[in-house]
Formats: sequence, C-alpha cells, structure tokens
Amino acid sequence: MLSALNFSTPDDSNLSGVDPERVQELTHRSVKVSIIIVLGVMITLGNVAVLLVITSSVAGWSRNSRYFLLSLTAADSAFGLLVMPLNLWVSLLKDYTEGPDALCHVVAFCNATVYSTCMYTLATISLERYIAVFYPLQYSSLMTRKRTLLLIAFAWCFPPSLLLPISLPGGIIEVHFSTASLVCNPSYSTNVGYSLSLTCFIFFPCSIIMTYANLRVWCAAKRQRLKLRKYNCARRSRHNVASRVLVPVMAAYYTCWTPCMAAMIYNAVSGSTVPEWIEFVVVWLPTSNGFLNCIFYFWINRSFRRKFHLVLQRLALALCPELADALGCCRASKTQFVSGIMDNNNSVHERSSSVSSTCTLLSLA
Repeated sequence: MLSALNFSTPDDSNLSGVDPERVQELTHRSVKVSIIIVLGVMITLGNVAVLLVITSSVAGWSRNSRYFLLSLTAADSAFGLLVMPLNLWVSLLKDYTEGPDALCHVVAFCNATVYSTCMYTLATISLERYIAVFYPLQYSSLMTRKRTLLLIAFAWCFPPSLLLPISLPGGIIEVHFSTASLVCNPSYSTNVGYSLSLTCFIFFPCSIIMTYANLRVWCAAKRQRLKLRKYNCARRSRHNVASRVLVPVMAAYYTCWTPCMAAMIYNAVSGSTVPEWIEFVVVWLPTSNGFLNCIFYFWINRSFRRKFHLVLQRLALALCPELADALGCCRASKTQFVSGIMDNNNSVHERSSSVSSTCTLLSLA
C-alpha cells in the first residue's frame, strides 16, 4: 500500500524499486487505448450508417441478401459496441486488482464469439454470392427464406457452442489478461489440442469457402469479360468490377485475420508470446475488418450510395427543413427518387441480387 503511494511521489529514490517493464507498460497504455477508441468509433459509425440504409429495400438487393448483410452489420457492430468496451473495462480493473478471473473468462468468450461469428458470416455471404452467380435460375429454390435464416442462425449459434469452454473458470483452457494487447485472451498453450481444433473448425473452413467461392466468381467474370470484349460489346464501366470488388474483399480478409490466427497457433505450439506491439496489432487487426467491410460490401455499391443519400435527405428534412431547403433537398425530388428506387427494386429478379455487383457481369450473357 505504501509502496503504491510512494510510486506517485517525485522522489528519485522511490524509482529504484519500480519495474521498468511496468513503466513502459503504463507509457504505452494510453497510446493503445487511444487507438482502440478511434477504431471503435470508426466501426460503430460506419455500421450505423449501413444499418440506416439496409433496414429498408435497396435497388438490386434481394431480401436474402439484406438478411445476410444485416447479420454482417450486427457482427461488425459488436466489435465496437461489445468487444472494445468490455476489454477496456477489464484493463481499467487490472490497474487496481488481479481479478476477477471469472469476468476475464466471460470477456474472452465474448471476444472469441464475435470474431468467429464474423468469419462465419463472411463465409455465408460468399456462399450466397456463389449461388446467385452460378445457379441464377435455381436461386429462389436453393436460397429460400428458411434456408437463409438457418444459415444465419448457424453462423451465430455454432461459435458459442464451440467456444463455451473458454467461459468456464477452471475449465479445459486457461484465460489471462494480456497487458500487451489489453485483451482477455485464452492461454492457448494450456490446451494445444483444443486451440488447434478451433482453427480447424472456424478459420480454415471459412477461409476455404470464401477463397473457393470468390475465386470461382472472379474467374467466371473474367471469362465473361473476355467473351464480351471478343465480340466488341464490353462496357468499360463494368470492365474491372470483379477485381474492384472481390480482390479487396479477399485481401482485407487475409490481411486482417491471418496474422491473428498465426499468432494463436504459434502461442499454442511453442507456449511463447510474440513481442508487445506485434501482439497488439495482430489481436486488434481483425476488428478493423469490421470497418473495411462497410467499404467493400456497401459503400462501393452504387445503389447503396444512392440510398444513403436519400436517407440523409430524409433526416435533413425531418430535423432541419430550413437547412435541407438551403442544400436543395426538396420534397418533390425526394418523392420522385423514392418511387424510382421502388420501381427498380420491383423489377429486379431474385437471382440477380447477389451481394456483389459482380453478378451483373454474368447476366449480360
């Protein structure tokens, strides 16, 4: 107690008993907390904007696509609304006490569940895109509302059942609070078999599904583009749609998730940890995928951007009509724009409403 009080005094003699690693930890903590808060705000605002748009119909998107995208938005929002606040809260508690261990187990379970649910949701979206492109005529019968909801339920319910042992203190795997990443992490080396099984049931299956589905769609789009170019009917505006959508999606996925999984496997096999800042980056890097998804799955889509502008007009008209009039957001143009979107929505067949606009490349054939 007295030593803690003396630590706050300016006497140089007291610094001799201070652990240098503890001083460095406190110095880095404020920087890490600032990065986490900024990242959480970006993820939350981006997904709130997405939620405002996709809660209603968007031109070219089917009901099933909106269900999958709502699931992805909910999983990404959990990064900013659940994972980050919980871990920051525990990091504050750890300044004053070594416990509670039970709380750290619960937080680690929430972290792992949100991470896993996000990966499964991305895999289901890739599967939906694959079916929309390669089985357009059978899309309505293959992707029924019931099957869509079952896939979403599986993405949300299977990870918690698989990760339940993490939430149990004194269970098959230990949990510790990492001062390097400010996160409650399982000690993967305490149960190597269970830790490696998590990667086999979560990361690798999702990665295989996403890679196979998106690669097949990209190859099909490329063949279609070459065919259209051969007959001089290719449109330049649709020339690089596949590369512009699918390549960033897969690049962001592997960039954000692979380092985290590699560090997890390394810790499980060797029992060692990576350096402090490397651990911080690889642990929090997957959360940035929650913000990148807003860009690659939503903002890159022209119909989404138009609908977002419409939502902003509605909010401006409702909150500040004078400002809306000054900006030229008249009610007549808004009504006309809404009717145009609804008419376009009703004319789009279920099969042409894949999450990615890449399927429009194939519908030209």
